[in-house]
Amino acid sequence: MKLFSLPLWAALVSAVAIAPSRTTVKRNSSPFVSTDGNSFSVNGSDFKFIGTNAYWLPVLNSNEDIWYTLGNISALGIKVVRLWAFNDVDTIPTNGTWFQLIRNSTVTINDGPNGLQKLDTVVQMAEQHGLYVILSLTNNWYPLPLLNSTTETIDSTFSARDITPGTDSSLPRNYLSNDYGGMDLYVRQFGLETHDQFYTNPSILNSFMNFTTQIVSRYVNSPAIFSWELANDARCNSTIAASPNCNTETVTQWHASTAAHVRSIDPNHLVSAGTSGFMCTDCPKLFPLNPAPAPAPSVSPAPGKKKRSKVAPVTTEQILRERAESRRRTRGAAKLAGTLKQDGTRIRGRWMSTATKRQGTQSVGSIYDGSYGVDSQDITNIPDIGFSSFTLFPDQQSYGPADPNLQPYENTVNEGVDWITKQVQSATAVGKPVALTGFGLVTQSNAPNFVPFNMTTAPYSPDVSSGITTNSTYGVTDQQQTDAYSTWLSTGIAAGLNGIIQYQWGQTNLTAETGTTISPGITGVSQDPQTTSTSPGDDTTGISPDDGYSSNGNDGVQQVLQTASQQIASD
Repeated sequence: MKLFSLPLWAALVSAVAIAPSRTTVKRNSSPFVSTDGNSFSVNGSDFKFIGTNAYWLPVLNSNEDIWYTLGNISALGIKVVRLWAFNDVDTIPTNGTWFQLIRNSTVTINDGPNGLQKLDTVVQMAEQHGLYVILSLTNNWYPLPLLNSTTETIDSTFSARDITPGTDSSLPRNYLSNDYGGMDLYVRQFGLETHDQFYTNPSILNSFMNFTTQIVSRYVNSPAIFSWELANDARCNSTIAASPNCNTETVTQWHASTAAHVRSIDPNHLVSAGTSGFMCTDCPKLFPLNPAPAPAPSVSPAPGKKKRSKVAPVTTEQILRERAESRRRTRGAAKLAGTLKQDGTRIRGRWMSTATKRQGTQSVGSIYDGSYGVDSQDITNIPDIGFSSFTLFPDQQSYGPADPNLQPYENTVNEGVDWITKQVQSATAVGKPVALTGFGLVTQSNAPNFVPFNMTTAPYSPDVSSGITTNSTYGVTDQQQTDAYSTWLSTGIAAGLNGIIQYQWGQTNLTAETGTTISPGITGVSQDPQTTSTSPGDDTTGISPDDGYSSNGNDGVQQVLQTASQQIASD
């Protein structure tokens, strides 16, 4: 293990000149992924991909399990795997994997066989399988409450962790994607109060940059690295609230400074942000787009190349106009079908539109107004950010007002389609590639396992302690999940997404060891208060972690991914 002091990471905020990016990496025969305008390139050829998330790969109990899982992923034609390159703790666990101890403002990095050597194994095996990995360096989400002395007793085979009464304390550390440490662990252990101090406090910044240096420098020459993702879902708020001063410029500047730091260590690999893709159509920009140049004489494109036209960024006016046009279309269709749902007030037997609908000021909503402190266009235009990225999780985020003339499932699918096309437009306006780095829908069969990213409990699971075992009706059917995935994948490929990554991969027949993430009988939140295993008595094999999105149990998901892998390769 290596113990690092905290030298001041000099001139963090001023390290990056605030200037828009208009440079691209020239196409060459390098095995490292580069960019060429709006495209990815590998060895001189365009590279588009289908991927999957497997945040838990470094915590598997054997190298054989890692090899087996990566082999199954590769067999579907999947090319990129996204996973966590962080695993932070405040107490060294008895069992299992950990990368970094953050305690009382001191940081210790674990370079041992249950530390970063596990990540080394994943990267090496991914390369042998012909896979690329996106490595995320920290997490916005770490929703463990402060330790409560009234907490239930935890089984001694599991590592001590903060839980609250009523949670499923049988789930070991690292089972949930938000249980690997992250920004709020830094904030707590450095004695601070607001989530956004992670982005601005000099001591935290020094600590995080030291950790980043250790991770990035290990793989400078590895062709298996697709990109360094600075943070998963960075925003102003988390379990710990934001300060009143946090805004889009706070988060953008942190990305700019951190990206410059990573690029100073590793010039070979791309850097990406990892945000949810939230925009701020009316916010001031630290990295504004260059004004459109004067029209030049028309020049025919090179053979095999399409002529690129200037694309405008997403605007408030566009969003409101397109929503109104969509409502008119569905309203007209519903009227013809006799299923029209009125949205006004009935007066003397006639429907009258409400004043708020006709005259009120319309809002683009939180995904476009900067409420989360994220402006993905501004972040994408940072010189050291190689490509745009976004996510799609309708169970955790609203992507627009629901159309009353559509069923909830139809709204979910259509809002996803619109979100994808808006992201492509935004990235194209900047002039960089774009990838959907995580998308998912919770099914009814998987609802008992669903734990939102900012929670520690499964809100749709039965109350095991009370013996209530009624199944939840929350979620879509397996067929609806498959159909939605197919629609989003097809939309993304047609719209020009360069990469689409499903969340998350599910793997069975893994080596189970008591006290580790893959423990005997651990299959998620049990629907039967008498057992936590779907295979009682099986003490040798386990299943990969599942926070509600695992592909286990729906064979259609893998079929859709395989088909999309073939489609995007031929696009």
